[in-house]
Amino acid sequence: MQTQRKVFSGAIGFLMTFLGGSAGLQAQGVLAAMGSPPNPRVEVSWDRYYDHASIGDIGRRLEQAYPDRCRLSSIGDSYQGRELWMITVTNFDHGEADQKSGMYIDGNIHANEIQGTEVSLYTAWYLCEMADRVPWVDSLLDERVFYIVPSINPDGRESFMYEGNNQHSPRSGVVPRDSDGDGTVDEDGYDDLNGDGHITQMRVRNPNGRWIVSPEDSRIMIRAAIDQPGEYDMLGSEGWDNDGDGRVNEDGVAFSYDPNRNWPWRWQPRYVQGGADYYPTSLPETRAVIDFIVAHPNIAGVQTYHNSGGMILRGPGVPRDQYRPQDVRVYDALGAVGEEILPGYRYMVVWSDLYTVWGGELDWTYGGRGIISYSNELFTPFKYFEEAPEQERYDRVEYRFDRLLLMNEAVVPWTEVQHPQFGTVEVGGVKKQYTRAIPGFLLPAEAHRNMAFTLYQAHQMPLVKVDTVMTRSLGNGLTEVTAVIANRRITPTHTQQDIENHITRPDWVSIEGGQVIAGFVVDNLRMGLATEQERNPQRINIRNIGGMGTATVRWVMRGNGPFTVTVDSRKGGVDSK
Repeated sequence: MQTQRKVFSGAIGFLMTFLGGSAGLQAQGVLAAMGSPPNPRVEVSWDRYYDHASIGDIGRRLEQAYPDRCRLSSIGDSYQGRELWMITVTNFDHGEADQKSGMYIDGNIHANEIQGTEVSLYTAWYLCEMADRVPWVDSLLDERVFYIVPSINPDGRESFMYEGNNQHSPRSGVVPRDSDGDGTVDEDGYDDLNGDGHITQMRVRNPNGRWIVSPEDSRIMIRAAIDQPGEYDMLGSEGWDNDGDGRVNEDGVAFSYDPNRNWPWRWQPRYVQGGADYYPTSLPETRAVIDFIVAHPNIAGVQTYHNSGGMILRGPGVPRDQYRPQDVRVYDALGAVGEEILPGYRYMVVWSDLYTVWGGELDWTYGGRGIISYSNELFTPFKYFEEAPEQERYDRVEYRFDRLLLMNEAVVPWTEVQHPQFGTVEVGGVKKQYTRAIPGFLLPAEAHRNMAFTLYQAHQMPLVKVDTVMTRSLGNGLTEVTAVIANRRITPTHTQQDIENHITRPDWVSIEGGQVIAGFVVDNLRMGLATEQERNPQRINIRNIGGMGTATVRWVMRGNGPFTVTVDSRKGGVDSK
């Protein structure tokens, strides 16, 4: 017995030593899966959706873990007083953040389109965690600054997450509006009859009804054939006639206004554009974003995340606008790469390939600010079975996906409840977070791919460098200094929209080290053709440096140097030689 105890004790000791050693190896180093940090300082699960408090918590934890890479702030308050959190990511130890080319990212402008928030958060997290691991990320954060606002509709997000809603509500925020024009505000919205947080459908048995249960799936209701008797009446979404006007669910904030029809570019009133609200910038969230972008002329790229449909969208949103061909070439080049990064997505133009949008955010950022801007419609039915659905209705694909991969989690089964006006009814159907919000196990991949496209756009924003400085003695103590300024990326320092509307100041090229006698913009270096800038020749104005292009300037200086040439581009950064 004594011997057995010693053997058992020794075995336990060996096992504990082995496990301890193994645990140590796991803690100190793992075989990293490419594309993800092996031991993140900030643990975040990317297979779920976060409320407003959690968004702020993730931002704070990133700031605490990476004070030299990440800062949390707010660009304003929502209607209900929630912070519009902004996470700024760059290498704060390498140059001034607001002098770097800026990428602005936001999501969740529509309350029910929640996954743009997680994609935005993932972008901030990935950039912080992969810095000092991936040299390309380090270089990107040295050269760029990312302004990330995960949710620009936090009130609507909270409503979607915590109140009774369906996949399509609320699209608005929560600012009170008289949707049905009866003089009373928000008196007849949805009613969650079974208290499960989901607004599904109501049905009632009726042998003279025109609906039947689908023979393919008992959870789906379909219309009876023209010569077939029916079994049910469909009564619409869960709710009752709260105000006694004979209509159900006709009021409330679900569709009372559209935050993406509230921007001051090609805005039209409600009789032209549904959801336009009273006037552009009537919503505090819209004003906060506009104020921030206007105050940061270094922003050269915009990505705003919507869902769904699997689209890489650019403007214009209305047919009367025509984007400048010089800018379209940049859009097309980036969009082609986006389709490669995002299988199943299509690069499209809003008004001609989708529908008309008056007063949209995407058009304001390009039309009003001259910024190359995209809106990705996250997720596509292609992702369900990694093939394009055939002509059958998408909901059948979605129900099949629910059965085979979600184990029937996404659909509320038909259940009897008591309705205050209709008596016994049955409620059932798709849960609010299905079809709109990406299923959890697919969310990390979707976030990473969309982030990758946005990082590619950020990489291709303008990047100016003083390429070459040449000097030539002119005699009598005078020196000719010629500088070639290069843009190392495909996006110009000013879009054509910017140039034609004088939105952003010119790029400045200045010189120090002597007295400036004259300054010139060199039109043709080989032919020696140049145009003198008579006023303030020390700082030469360059209207634009094209993508992968150069501009050349020249000074006549009194003195022999040394000379320092500096280029200062609002959207292309600052560099000296």
